[in-house]
Amino acid sequence: MKQVRLLLKTAGYCLAKEHHALKGGRRQNICFPALYALIQHPEQGWILFDTGYTQRFYEATQRFPGILYKWMTPTFIRPEEEAVAEVRRMGINPEDIKHIIVSHFHADHVGGLRDFPRAVFYCTKTAFDQVTQLKGFAGVRRGLLSGHLPEDFSLRATLVDTGKFPARHDPDLGEMTDLFGDGSILLPYLPGHAAGQMGALLNTLEGKVLLAADAFWLRENLEENRLPSPVVKLFFDSWTDFKTSLAKVRKFWQNHPEIKIIPTHCEKTIKEVIGH
Repeated sequence: MKQVRLLLKTAGYCLAKEHHALKGGRRQNICFPALYALIQHPEQGWILFDTGYTQRFYEATQRFPGILYKWMTPTFIRPEEEAVAEVRRMGINPEDIKHIIVSHFHADHVGGLRDFPRAVFYCTKTAFDQVTQLKGFAGVRRGLLSGHLPEDFSLRATLVDTGKFPARHDPDLGEMTDLFGDGSILLPYLPGHAAGQMGALLNTLEGKVLLAADAFWLRENLEENRLPSPVVKLFFDSWTDFKTSLAKVRKFWQNHPEIKIIPTHCEKTIKEVIGH
């Protein structure tokens, strides 16, 4: 089983009410960083798990219906924070990024897809179908913004749940796609927050890590089994699936306390694992 190197970064953040993310939480705005990951595979090179925000968010939310997204989640991103800027600082040519795992297609996860012109995009069929079919207000209601996908997106997208990849089974997380067939990157399915959402279970040099995407937002969701406020049902793809996915991750956490579980937006967790 091969091991990968993992670097966690953030690209921008948004503000949202804590009591929306955590039932019974404070009625005040808190920071939701947009986490993404750089993964170095011994044979496949550098891989991205999501990309965070980019300045494209501001362009896509200038007019209706995109402006509704900006009103709901005020967002802040500087050019130097973007994933492509970080990649260049590391001495990596953006064209050398050949693989991007897309957990789901909300703007805080796909803002930088256009910046990597030779990458294959790995996603589920459900997520692909939704992002390519829903437009305008219907798309914004599901967290999808126009202008974030490359023009050749459909040609570069690879569906991971169509039987073309090896599968592995975990007693808690269920069926997972083995992306490279070597156990280094396993993709569990965690739908609910978004259609076809998936995470990534990584076999890193420091041990296993589960990138949980938006299967939960805050540490308290996982550790205290506290759901978000029901108001989030308005833009979740499936509340029932969300609760099922959270239960799966929670069971995995209980059975594997040695494995780090990292959601995309928990500021406390992100400060612990990357220091800011």
